[in-house]
Order: sequence, then C-alpha cells, then structure tokens
Amino acid sequence: MDFEVTILGSNSAIPAHGRNQTSQLVSVGNSFLLIDCGEGTQIQLRKFRLKFGRIDFIFISHLHGDHFYGLMGLISSFHLVKRERLLTIFGPSGLDEIITTQLKYTDTKLGFPLRFVPTIAEGKNLILEEPMFRVFTFPLQHRIPCTGFLVEEKPGLRNMVKEKLVKNKLPIEAILSLREGKDFQDPDGNILYKVEEYTYPPKQSKKYGYCSDTVFDPGIVNYIQGVDLLYHEATFGDEEEFRAGTTLHSTARQAAMIAKQASVGTLLLGHYSSRYKDLSPILDQAQSVFENSLLSVEGSTYPV
Repeated sequence: MDFEVTILGSNSAIPAHGRNQTSQLVSVGNSFLLIDCGEGTQIQLRKFRLKFGRIDFIFISHLHGDHFYGLMGLISSFHLVKRERLLTIFGPSGLDEIITTQLKYTDTKLGFPLRFVPTIAEGKNLILEEPMFRVFTFPLQHRIPCTGFLVEEKPGLRNMVKEKLVKNKLPIEAILSLREGKDFQDPDGNILYKVEEYTYPPKQSKKYGYCSDTVFDPGIVNYIQGVDLLYHEATFGDEEEFRAGTTLHSTARQAAMIAKQASVGTLLLGHYSSRYKDLSPILDQAQSVFENSLLSVEGSTYPV
C-alpha cells in the first residue's frame, strides 16, 4: 500500500522566496488526507496536478491564518465543481463557526454534506478510523490550542506458510482466522491451529507524525516514538533560538533533537521563516544533530 506525503506549502506566516504557507497532502492507499490548508493550497494542488477532488478528510492543526486561510477557497471550489461526496474537517473548536459564518454571509448553500469534528489539544485521541489506517491527535505547545497528527497504517493480513497449508489442507475458516492473527479453535475452545505456526509475522505498520507549530517540547516524544517519517516545524536557525522560545516556535536544531530522542526514521523540516532565502544553514544545523534530516520542498513527495 502506498503511504506518502506531498508538500504543498513549506513556509510559515508569510509566503516568500517562492514558498507558500503550510499544507500537505497525505495519501494512504486510495485515501487522501489534507493536513493544514494555508492560503493558496488549492493553487498548489492544481500546480502539482494533484486530484483535489479525491480529498475526503481535512485536518487543521490550529487557528493561525497560515494554517487554514486557504480552507474556504477550497470548500468553495468543491462546491463549484459539483462535489456530492461527504467532506469531513477535523479542527479546533471555533473553526466550524468560521466556516458557517462565511457560508451564511455569502449565501452559499453547499451541494455536498460537510461534517466538522472538533479536536482536543490534550492527550492522545483517536479521531478517525478507516479500514486501512487511523489518525490520532496529540497536543503541541503553541500560543493557542494546537494539535499534532499521527497517521498510522493498520496491520495487514498475515501471510500463510505455504508448506503448512499443503501438508494440512486447512479449511477456509481456519485460513481466514489465522490471516487475521487469531488462533483457530474448535467449538469447545480447543486451539487447532496456532497463528505463530501457520503464518509469518505481519509487515511492520508505518507511521507518519506531523508537528506543525510548537515550542521545543520533549514531552511530545512519547507520541511520535519510532515513527517512520516525522514532519517538525523548523521556523528559525540557531541565531534566533531566543525568538523561537518567545514565539513558541522551534529551531531546526531543536527539531532534530526531538527526532533523535524519538528514534524516528527520517526528519522532514518545514515552516521556514521568510527571513531565510537560503535554507542550507537550517539543514546543516539539523543534520549536525540528526543526520537523516531533509528540507521539505514544495511539490516533492516523501514516502513514509
């Protein structure tokens, strides 16, 4: 199953140097998830020839404009192209009021159902469960309520040991049970076939962690421990560490420290301040702590 992240916007508050505000498209199998929706997101979707009509879930981390000002334009475009399928938006309380107020005063009656699910910036919460994946929120420390998102593949069916199948000729009911990771029992509860004897271990499920705006906070490590790909904001370089702290943002080095503590596979940096035209110092600072650090580049796709 394909599981990958395409960057639509990599800058922070102001679009600059050819970089746009925060947004990214996550594909998990045949499902498409939009995480944050800064101004110009729908333009980026078209620019990179991504089929935005396939997006069914939108996740907004917090209510700072560079993370959601593109949302109403996208909703309007969905309406204009005659979308009929349900769109579900996950975000902080108040976002539903913002959306409905704009729809009210523009006299827009959407031609598709819109569902809003409020997020909670406390603890780890399961907010979406689909057949192939699930999504959790976790709290980030910022100036207003803010959540990170954790997208996890669900374990797939286990593969059978062919030699055992040929030798024992298992009934179909037993095969289905074993592939789901369950021992097969007779009506009296006696185990006839054990999972560990008749199947191979399942493929390791992949995980993607998204940390939008946050001060340096080792407290998030437990939520993102061992993820295959971590996106973490890297608004500033070392020379602006004090400013990062006062604005509740992170430096690239601090993002790398989080990645190292969490033993992640790859760190993806983003949310760059407009003061940086050349991002190479940002990358160098991160890689000095966590070698497998990358700059997020708009239009590029990163496998989880």
